[in-house]
Amino acid sequence: MKLKSKTERIILGIDPGTSIMGYGLIKESGNEISLITLGIIKLGHLSNHALKLQSIFIKTTEIINAYQPDCIALEAPFFGKNIQSMLKLGRAQGVAMAAGLALNIPIFEYAPRKIKQSVTGNGNAGKEQVSAMLKTLLKFDESPQFLDATDGLAVAVCHSFQNAKGDSNLQSYSGWSAFAKNNKDRIS
Repeated sequence: MKLKSKTERIILGIDPGTSIMGYGLIKESGNEISLITLGIIKLGHLSNHALKLQSIFIKTTEIINAYQPDCIALEAPFFGKNIQSMLKLGRAQGVAMAAGLALNIPIFEYAPRKIKQSVTGNGNAGKEQVSAMLKTLLKFDESPQFLDATDGLAVAVCHSFQNAKGDSNLQSYSGWSAFAKNNKDRIS
């Protein structure tokens, strides 16, 4: 196993979902970023929500073990009109977070608008625009079957860009106690 230098890190980006979860990994070396991989986890074949959550946890843990990321960046749930959808999406995000926290990997969250703004310069950009910009930035040609994969990759790139700017307002969790301390309103 090759040791990473201090100026090198791997970032796992996750776009949580209960039908399809997208993910992307980048390697940051100094001021350069490069694509490691991107993909999706299909969950639509599972009819039971609890089994979907279990699959998210298992698959996220497998990705972490395979690529050894230094941190995980997640897309934060957006506020919508359908409460049930928001609840399910929040659970999916929480389970992906739990997989990282269980392995003591720092977690960062970004709002969808922040991710789009960071990658394309437009907080209202569409999935296709985000995907096209990532292809240019990371110099890859293949188009993923599902744009959820590039959405996950966009979260990783957003984190790299925010960290490069020295953003001290990043929301980070390094373990359960840190998460609980910073989210008293989310815990009853």
